[in-house]
Amino acid sequence: MLETTSRGALVTGASRGIGRATAVALAAAGHRVAVHYGHHREDADETLALLPGEGHLVVGGDLADPSAARGVVEEAVRGLRTVDVLVNNAAVAPRAENRHRIGDVGWETWVATWDSMIRANLLGAVNVTWAFADHLIGRGAPGSIVNVGSRGAYRGEPDHPAYGAGKAALHAFGQSIAVALAPHRIAVTSVAPGFVATERQMAKLSGPEGDAVRAQSPFGRVGSAEEVAAAVVYLASPGAAWSSGAVLDLNGASYLR
Repeated sequence: MLETTSRGALVTGASRGIGRATAVALAAAGHRVAVHYGHHREDADETLALLPGEGHLVVGGDLADPSAARGVVEEAVRGLRTVDVLVNNAAVAPRAENRHRIGDVGWETWVATWDSMIRANLLGAVNVTWAFADHLIGRGAPGSIVNVGSRGAYRGEPDHPAYGAGKAALHAFGQSIAVALAPHRIAVTSVAPGFVATERQMAKLSGPEGDAVRAQSPFGRVGSAEEVAAAVVYLASPGAAWSSGAVLDLNGASYLR
């Protein structure tokens, strides 16, 4: 396979929020970026338009479907020719509509919410990772995987336990494959952001809960998508390979462990 001088990067869930900021930051660092979206192509096209440099593309697919997850990687490889970095960011985020606090929801809602969140937030990343690792191992090339986890994996998510459990499992998965993939020169790390000011969270931050959310951190604010992206870009770099297996907390000292 033809090698290129710049590195290719696949960012899942890159149509908005942390994923968009990460795609922009990776492109600014010289990567060719595959911008993945699950359901909203127009948002992914907006991300694509923001990327500096050339050679970027949009790839679509519902990662809850294993064949689609593998297909996303294959499409990214075809478009970029090589993919050297994977950022597992795509996830079903906690929101009022998918709240499933035990004792407050019925059986059908409980089962359906756990199924959808685990399929998207954990198994989607698991299957994309397999396909990406297969590509790198086939090339005999080094690479980096960065999983976007959550503070909720440690602090708990009582209103959205499937989200917290899925992110905890994603951290553990990353550490398991960090050991397995190290002989192939593939580094695996995770970030665990706290509350981040993304588009989806603006209503909460501007509402009556906003002050309490900001007060969780001694900095008196929440994080930005760009701050998370900066950490991801570092962890994805060849110079961060010795961090493999690490989970980096990005929560402004709002939760210490």
